This record gives sequence, structure tokens and C-alpha cells, in this order.
Amino acid sequence: MINRSGVSSERLFNAVVYALAAIIILLVLYPLLFVVSASVSDPARVLDGGVWLLPKGLTLEAYTNIFHNNEVWIGYRNTIVYTASGTVINIIMTTLAAYPLSRPDLPGRKMLMLLITLTMFFSGGLIPTYLLVKDLGMVDTIWSLVVPGAISTYNLIVMRTYFQSSIPWEIQEAGHIDGCSNWRLLVNIILPLSKPILAVMVLFYAVGHWNSFFNALIYMRDESHYPLQLVLREILMISQSAAVDGNVGLEDKILLAESIKYAIIIVSSLPVWIMYPFVQRHFVTGVMIGSIKG
Repeated sequence: MINRSGVSSERLFNAVVYALAAIIILLVLYPLLFVVSASVSDPARVLDGGVWLLPKGLTLEAYTNIFHNNEVWIGYRNTIVYTASGTVINIIMTTLAAYPLSRPDLPGRKMLMLLITLTMFFSGGLIPTYLLVKDLGMVDTIWSLVVPGAISTYNLIVMRTYFQSSIPWEIQEAGHIDGCSNWRLLVNIILPLSKPILAVMVLFYAVGHWNSFFNALIYMRDESHYPLQLVLREILMISQSAAVDGNVGLEDKILLAESIKYAIIIVSSLPVWIMYPFVQRHFVTGVMIGSIKG
């Protein structure tokens, strides 16, 4: 016998969940759609509040000003190099640290994890870190951007948890019985079974490198070494300062600066939007398994 009240309650619950999900999706998507529309709209219409969702007075002047700047393309090149090399280093270092810490036969692993976890709450600070990077001769080089953050403690814990919860220890014991060394076990057995968490780590680290500008602001001196985020910051500052210098064409400069502001957001975010769909399936699987189980 079917309990109609129970079925009705379940349908009501599902309806409420779907309604809340729809509201959250709209709240998340609206700012993105507004930025896209504002970047290709007449800046005067944006300033007077005429742009709500769809573009008004279509124009690509902001994008033309950005992409005609050679520094943007240099910044793109630098950021791609920093992101690719930094992510490779991050994945290698995090894997080499997380796998031993996931094994129950590692002596003192609980104490090691305690010491590693403490680094999430305590650090030397900005000035000691800068002095260390300077003394190592890494200022104004790619190493200043990829070495200090080679391992994220949070990502290390997530990957270690994935190894513990998703790869049975019996498989590793069987590999050792068959004569596998630790390196061969890691390369031939563990890593092929860890594609979801590796995809998650690639996404986390790559997005972090792509969006990072503070480290470059501190360590980079040569403008030819600037990453994209720092180049776009310079363009935005120049456009805004030009808008308040003198009275000739003042209104046009202010409008252009407003339009460039939104176009910069799109230019800097587009590669991440393109990459995300390719790792989204692994992203959901890896995060859920790596952060909840264990």
C-alpha cells in the first residue's frame, strides 16, 4: 500500500530543492552575464544603469584597446608558461608527498601530518618569505612564482585521503608480493587509479597559478616577465589615471576606462572557463571522494 502523504511530502521537498537550486544558479550566473554584456555595451549605457542583462549599443572598442597592446600577448605567454610549469611541479611534489603519507606502513606518519597541518595556520610571514626568495636568487625569475607554493597543504590532505579511501591497501600488498618496487607501484598501479584526483589537482593548481598576481607584484621587476593578471592590472590603472588627467576628452576616457574594466575580467577568465568543462566530471568525483571519505 502506497503512503500518499509520504509521496506528497517527497514531491514537495523535491520541488523546494529544485526551486532553491534554480535561484542559486540565477544568482551565480547573473553577474557573469552582466559582465559579458557590459564589456561589449556602450559604456554610457552601463554607467546610467541601462544594461541589465543584454548588451546595449554593441561595441568592441574595449577589446580592441586591450588586444592591440603587445604587453597583453606577452602576459598571456608568460602566464601560460608559469601555469604549465607550476602545475607540473605542483602535481609531482604533491603526489610524492601524499602517497607515502597515505601508507599505513610509513613510520611516524601521524606526527608528519600534524607538522604539515600546522603550516595551514602558521607561517613565517611575507617579509621572511621575500628575504628567503631573495637570498636564493629567485627574484625576477619564474622560480619565485612556482617554488614557494610547490605544495598546497589542503591539496596534499585531499590527495592523501583519496589514496587512503579509494585505493585498497590489499592491491598495494599484492603488488609488493609480485615484486613491485615502491616507484613501480606508484607509477603503474596507484597513478592510473587516481585520474579523478589528479584532474582535480590540475584544476586547483592551474586556476591558482592563472589567477595569481600578488606574488608577481612582489617578486617581478622586469615588465617582460609580468604575467597576464599583472599586465591587465597595469592597463586598468593606466586607463583610469588617464581618465582623470586633463580635461581634453575627459568623458570619453572615463567611458573607455569603464568598458575596459569589464573586458579585462573576460580576457583573464576565458581560458579557465574553456578548461573547466573538460575536467568537470573528474572534478566532482575527485572532490567528493577525496574530501568526505577517510
